[in-house]
Amino acid sequence: MSSLSKGVGTVEVALRWDPSPMGAAPHDLDIVAATYPADAPMGDPAYVVHFDSRSPDGTIGLARDSRTGQGFGFDEVLKAELTRLAPVYGRVVVGVVVQQKHGRLTLGEVAGTLVRVSEGPAELWKDDLSGLAGFTAAVVAEFVRTAPGVWEHRPLLRGMDADPQTFLNLMGRAGA
Repeated sequence: MSSLSKGVGTVEVALRWDPSPMGAAPHDLDIVAATYPADAPMGDPAYVVHFDSRSPDGTIGLARDSRTGQGFGFDEVLKAELTRLAPVYGRVVVGVVVQQKHGRLTLGEVAGTLVRVSEGPAELWKDDLSGLAGFTAAVVAEFVRTAPGVWEHRPLLRGMDADPQTFLNLMGRAGA
């Protein structure tokens, strides 16, 4: 029996947080995305998108990048046009990482965090990351191609205690 689900198309993953207390070093969080080949969805990413980069075909990129959490609304916004991704890609994993430039800082030490996944005006999922207080990074969403042209959103909340580069290498591995 076939499904009537059209899946998700263009999604937005948005992150906000409160600025650090006055006199403290700035809190810098980043949204990152890794795209995996359809024939090796749990292997190494084909490419990674983060601040100062976008996907080679322009389908995944950051619309906003904050280094302090200052401002109104969401501080970081990643847009992914999943239905435009080439058929060779079968999985996209999105994460949040705390930069460690000023010493160790965990998600629990950053006030006011919120991650939201949406498609157009429809909110698909959100979380305040409070359940991951002791971690320095977290996987927050997974998008999987389930049929030609059909992508499924899978909420995935998994904390990791890793520096930003190590997190990029581990974020898409099962059980990492």
